[in-house]
Amino acid sequence: MKVNQAEFIISAVGPSQYPPDALPEIALAGRSNVGKSSLINRMIQRKNLARTSSKPGKTQQLNYYKINSDLFFVDLPGYGYAQVSKSKREIWGKFIEEYLLHREFLKLVLLVIDLRHPPSKDDQAMYDWLKHNGVPVCVVTTKADKISKGQWQKHVKIVKETLQFDKSDPFVLFSSELGLGKDELWQIIEEKIGYGQPQQGQEEDAFLDASAADQPS
Repeated sequence: MKVNQAEFIISAVGPSQYPPDALPEIALAGRSNVGKSSLINRMIQRKNLARTSSKPGKTQQLNYYKINSDLFFVDLPGYGYAQVSKSKREIWGKFIEEYLLHREFLKLVLLVIDLRHPPSKDDQAMYDWLKHNGVPVCVVTTKADKISKGQWQKHVKIVKETLQFDKSDPFVLFSSELGLGKDELWQIIEEKIGYGQPQQGQEEDAFLDASAADQPS
């Protein structure tokens, strides 16, 4: 997908603030400071559209980014940050759960995991929860540039084994610094949202046109 336009829309704190546009949504989940904002910025070839922060746990809303007129990236609050109060974490958890289970426009969750470290208990719990509830998921391992290329597959194996990864799910090795995995991830997203495929009305028109062409004159 060629990104011609990307803009921040809203930091939503509830369903009433979700954008009314009936566009597919791709959500990003992961622990605090795992690199979700950097991933978004690399995907859209912009340096600072998605707000990165050196303070983990800062994202407390659903941050919506509109890409062309094709889809939204939805950056979810990071999980697993101890300095956030237990009551606040519970509120976030309920909020995120409602979104993931009931948002009709959600097409895919990108579970973002730091390649350098084995998935945390929170990463494992999120993956298990998504699988249990039938939410489509793609695992994206970030920060590949922080370790040597020769170590990549070793770390990928650790991530997959720790998650008890389902081979039917897509898996992308990613680096925001190098652009590694960007095209592969776009391809996965395009397939999930049906990008470039004719809409139902267009398919019917094409069928009618073909039928008319087959009729004898």
